[in-house]
Amino acid sequence: MTQKRTVMPEDLYILKSVADPQLSSNGTDLAYVETRMLEEKNTYSSNLFYINTSEENNAVQWTYGEHRNHSPRWSPDGEALAFVSDRGGKPQIYIIRKTGGEARQLTHCANGASNPVWAPDGKKIAFNSSLKPEEGAGTTEIKEKKDEKPVPLEIDKMKHKSDAQGFWSGRYSQVAAVDVDTGEIEQLTSGEHDYELQSWSPDGKWIAVTADLSEDRDFSFLSDVYLINPETREMKKVTNGNGYFGSVTWSPDGKHLGMFGHEREYENATLTKVWVYSFEAENMQCLTAESDILAGDYAIGDFQQGVVTPGILWARDSKSFYFLATDHGNTVVYYGSLDGELYPALLDQQHVYGLTTGGNINKAVVAISKTSYPGDLFLLDVPAGELKQLTNVNEEFLSKVALADAEPIQFKSADDWDLHGWIIKPAGLQEGDKVPLVVEIHGGPHAMYANSYFHEFQCLAAKGYAVLFINPRGSHGYGQHFVDAVRGDYGGKDYEDIMDAVDYALASFDFIDKDRLGVTGGSYGGFMTNWIIGHTNRFKAAVTQRSISNWISFYGVSDIGYYFTDWQIQADLNEIEKLWKHSPLAYVNEINTPLLILHSEKDYRCPIEQAEQLFIALKHCKKTAKFVRFPESNHELSRSGKPNLRISRLNYIEGWFGQYL
Repeated sequence: MTQKRTVMPEDLYILKSVADPQLSSNGTDLAYVETRMLEEKNTYSSNLFYINTSEENNAVQWTYGEHRNHSPRWSPDGEALAFVSDRGGKPQIYIIRKTGGEARQLTHCANGASNPVWAPDGKKIAFNSSLKPEEGAGTTEIKEKKDEKPVPLEIDKMKHKSDAQGFWSGRYSQVAAVDVDTGEIEQLTSGEHDYELQSWSPDGKWIAVTADLSEDRDFSFLSDVYLINPETREMKKVTNGNGYFGSVTWSPDGKHLGMFGHEREYENATLTKVWVYSFEAENMQCLTAESDILAGDYAIGDFQQGVVTPGILWARDSKSFYFLATDHGNTVVYYGSLDGELYPALLDQQHVYGLTTGGNINKAVVAISKTSYPGDLFLLDVPAGELKQLTNVNEEFLSKVALADAEPIQFKSADDWDLHGWIIKPAGLQEGDKVPLVVEIHGGPHAMYANSYFHEFQCLAAKGYAVLFINPRGSHGYGQHFVDAVRGDYGGKDYEDIMDAVDYALASFDFIDKDRLGVTGGSYGGFMTNWIIGHTNRFKAAVTQRSISNWISFYGVSDIGYYFTDWQIQADLNEIEKLWKHSPLAYVNEINTPLLILHSEKDYRCPIEQAEQLFIALKHCKKTAKFVRFPESNHELSRSGKPNLRISRLNYIEGWFGQYL
């Protein structure tokens, strides 16, 4: 038997990601998206695949080429599939028949089209398009002029940039509908507000959208549910204007709207709940009000591409439904009903990152990843709790490469809080070995490490490091009190939780060399990396990624700074001393750990000036530091950045720890 090799950063070029499964209403036909990296073109390619779930090993590729084909959505009769493709330039909506043949381009919108939603009669498809107030959704795509002269950018609002989109283009997200036969387009929303398309009512008379129609949008952080009549353009408001709601779906009988949301009791640390609006009673009811369950998938990863978290997936009886929930290091499939029933339908040590039912009550298709398993699709028999594997996209890779399992750990913090995490033992560990430990810290901070594949962790384990990762206070998945505990206390108990985890690991695993400790993390994890090395010299090397170093400047330069800082540090620019107290830059004189600073040039979430300040301050103090700037990249570099830069980033991390540990 041939011995398997260990993982390398470059294996990202080999690995494939499967996501966004969509089961037809017949319960048999399944469409999904497979994404891979294109090494030569330094980009990604996504294509649609089909499986008949009642047969064995019958995956059929439906689209080809080196473009992004995604968002497959079955027609109500199950005979056609709408999807989004950029094969012609900007993303447009296409239709492909189940019986075969070429895909037909349906939209030719000047600014592209996305998010297809079928009308219940299958005659129209609603979609989103980005438009300036004077533009129309029906305007056809025109070739951009070359050699245009640069023009000044006028800004008169605080929300003028975002990490995902860059500087605001002056366009708003609008909803339109296209006739499947004629291609004729009707624009359903307009004006200077963003409308996000959700779903179409079973009788075809209403379309659910979400929007924030507040006048002072710089200081408004709402997402309300509205219903639009596609014939008359009449609009009705469903929610009460004090919360953040989305993932809206109709019950098949049209009597209820299911949705995810919360009323911002703890701002962005508030648990997302399951809500139902009754049209007969004209009221909203929170079905998970008495539970600490977090609706949705909040697991952190660095591998999966094109993941879509569905909302409430109704069964045909219109009384019961399924949804994903985040819970204690796992994501779980939950069953719920209008009668108040609520229990897990699939509960295991795993990350369920996709779910589809096609309206069925006894079967579902789930996308599952584990710490040593990148991810595949499985057919779930709900009553029996049995899984049947449908895809095996990385079979050849897994037959040749050894992946490390993560061992769960549970321990008490110094102040008696229950904490949870994992440790990965290094490849080739022998009895009596002493190995270095790398502590990984997630971003958010309101996110969760999970039983999910993490390529970065696997690469470190392959190089001989033990890897420790936990969910400190502020993480999702452990209840409302736990996730809220970090607000106003950055660098306090959250820091102590991580150090308690290190102490627990040293006491529990005799293979860890206490004199060779490293630490790394990104975003909030980068803040915490900076904070740790400014408050202890226990670590011999550190890598800070897309980090925060100065809350004072962050307030004005981040796309979310002026409100995120208020919510999280609970201070504004009138409280400079408090902002400085929580800033790692204030403790730069105490930093003696060699620090590698990784940051993206176009990171608007944690702008690169945060890294610049830290680097200059360290060098001015004659500290050991190196600064690596990644061009053409934003805050999402580690997850969806340019392939060569993602791999370069992993090599920098390995190289720094290799040098100092």
